[in-house]
Amino acid sequence: MTKQIAERPGHQAQVMVPFMDLKSEHHTLRDEIGKVWNALLDSATFVGGPQVEEFERSFAQFCGVKHAIGVANGTDALSLALEALGIGRDDEVITAANSFVATAEAIVRCGARPVFVDIDPQTYNIDASQIEPYITQRTRALIPVHLYGQPADMKPILALARRYGLKVIEDAAQAHGALYHGRRVGSMGDAACFSFYPAKNLGACGDGGAVVTSDDSIATAVLKLRNHGGLKKYEHRIIGYNSRLDSLQAAILQIKLPHLEQRNAIRRQHAQTYDRLFADMANIVTPYVPEGIESVYHLYVIRIGKGTRNDLQQYLQDHGVQTGIHYPAPIHRTEAFARFSSHPRPVAEQYAETVLSLPMYPEMEKRQAEYVANVVCDYVQSCV
Repeated sequence: MTKQIAERPGHQAQVMVPFMDLKSEHHTLRDEIGKVWNALLDSATFVGGPQVEEFERSFAQFCGVKHAIGVANGTDALSLALEALGIGRDDEVITAANSFVATAEAIVRCGARPVFVDIDPQTYNIDASQIEPYITQRTRALIPVHLYGQPADMKPILALARRYGLKVIEDAAQAHGALYHGRRVGSMGDAACFSFYPAKNLGACGDGGAVVTSDDSIATAVLKLRNHGGLKKYEHRIIGYNSRLDSLQAAILQIKLPHLEQRNAIRRQHAQTYDRLFADMANIVTPYVPEGIESVYHLYVIRIGKGTRNDLQQYLQDHGVQTGIHYPAPIHRTEAFARFSSHPRPVAEQYAETVLSLPMYPEMEKRQAEYVANVVCDYVQSCV
């Protein structure tokens, strides 16, 4: 729902712009979702079954891999992928300092130690040029995070992995459908992990996740781990978990998957609108997309001078625009993970104080994106 906000000098009264709108996506899909829900009630196949298998086949094909294994959520996907690769106690896993905390949680939960690398100052993804000095005899894997919907620089990461015999797990929770030099994210590492949290580019109506891989042994291990250690009921070959994607979420994701490419294209159009209107604003740093990369803009993140980000956020809120901060602190500066690193990661730490996420969702209208950009520009110009 929108509401009118007070008119400002030089501007007509505009509508409120939410940070995201999870309701509007389902207006056109309501009948289809209702049909699958009624079918599931009639069949009572609530966990597993043909709906999950159909979506797993479709999502694997979409990603360009052999296997997709649905699990309960994106965090479980990371945990199960790490365990399936044999990573555990006293191992080290290198990842980005500025990811969502789930990446590091999964590393610690499997018994390993997270090692945080600073980020590229242009892309915000892990700085591949800084990884090698952190590799030790205990390093077992690299987890590049495709942050904000933009692929990490996978070529040098994969080269390092080959040189040192390391595994690569792509954290693709924010990048469904993104392309790296023509390849889908999720198809380049030994395994990749996706989240289907409702706010993701491909989101369920609840929680969900998936591990994708072209390695048969990894797929089999994840299948066992997600279902109490076996491939069938009462088979317990290893100690596993209860982490299954339920049938309703799988059926809803199957409905939404054919629309993902179009919805990602609309996100890119909104990003182009923002880029165009910010082009002449020297004090606003917009997302940088390297050549050969196709971002899906899960988030559109700008940077503004230190000390003014919070004021800008309040100004936008006062003018009917909701925003977010992704993320307010690098992982190694949170209380839970401070013990894993005493050394600064200067770029990640600086950016945590200056990043601001603007509204970005397919149902947003062009005029709303223009309004958001104009309010940002008004604030920045007033600070000059």
